[in-house]
Amino acid sequence: MVNAGYLSVSFFIMLSGFVLAYNYAGRAREGKLDKVRFWKARLTRLYPIYLLSLVIGWQTFRAEPAAHTPLMFWLGAILTPLLLQGWIPEIATFGNTPAWTMSAEAAYYLIFPWLASVRRPVRIAVHFWRLAGLWFLGLIPGTLYVLFNPDGIAQVDRFSSAPWLQALKFTPLPHLPSFVFGVMLAGLDECVPRTGQLRFWIGIFGFAGIYGILSLGTLVPYALKHDGLLMPLFGCLILGLSGINLLSKLFGFRAFVFVGESSYCLYLMHFNLWNLLHQSGLLPKLGLDRFDPWISYAILIGLGLLALHLVEKPAQKMLRKWMGA
Repeated sequence: MVNAGYLSVSFFIMLSGFVLAYNYAGRAREGKLDKVRFWKARLTRLYPIYLLSLVIGWQTFRAEPAAHTPLMFWLGAILTPLLLQGWIPEIATFGNTPAWTMSAEAAYYLIFPWLASVRRPVRIAVHFWRLAGLWFLGLIPGTLYVLFNPDGIAQVDRFSSAPWLQALKFTPLPHLPSFVFGVMLAGLDECVPRTGQLRFWIGIFGFAGIYGILSLGTLVPYALKHDGLLMPLFGCLILGLSGINLLSKLFGFRAFVFVGESSYCLYLMHFNLWNLLHQSGLLPKLGLDRFDPWISYAILIGLGLLALHLVEKPAQKMLRKWMGA
């Protein structure tokens, strides 16, 4: 079965485009979006925790020379802090595996003001045609990989690693249609009533469709499941959860929202924190290893919340004041 964590990354790339368009598209279409101010705001929001995730991954960094040629090691060391590592597949996961997505997001943020300024169609059918076209584009990379199998892997799964597969999974361009899909989905969102049962059933359809496809296991090629194939179903989830219905109320439970505020911290820090926690031998020393992995999950959530309130928010406030964002 496909890696659920990787699927969540694909979902959040789309969600990122949707949320940005929800908040900024109106101003962009009116020509009132200050591009420089927008880019500064995104940088101050994301970079402090991104940098922290690299700092706590010092043990991962120490292992990188053995995994790369000297040239690739130094490229990784230079490009990763600059959010550019994702453009070179071999070093896309340098220093912190989940951080490749930030390289992609940085590229998408650069073009977002122009994407958001595209005029919203009057007819709802045009929305669907746009989304269908983006779905088609999103399917192309995975379909080409399945047809030509450039890495020569007999059975590709989430544990497979090869140059072309790395490019498919971790570089920005294959995921661009998903981000743009999210941006355009925000236009459709304005046309669908938030109240009533329609959004509830759209969300249920999204959940059921994703579960059904994943249940097929290896019958559906990994290269297709990783992003493109599920784009419409991810879109259904977003529309369902952004309405006012039982589904959104369930996921709007106060405890979920409280932990959810730290989701960015948890996502970027969890890989290196997990390694740091287990390589330290702390859990066995305290006699807590018998409760693993649940005790580790609780510790990571706690550290994510601390990072949110002690690092992300204070740093964002300070940087925005300094940069005039």
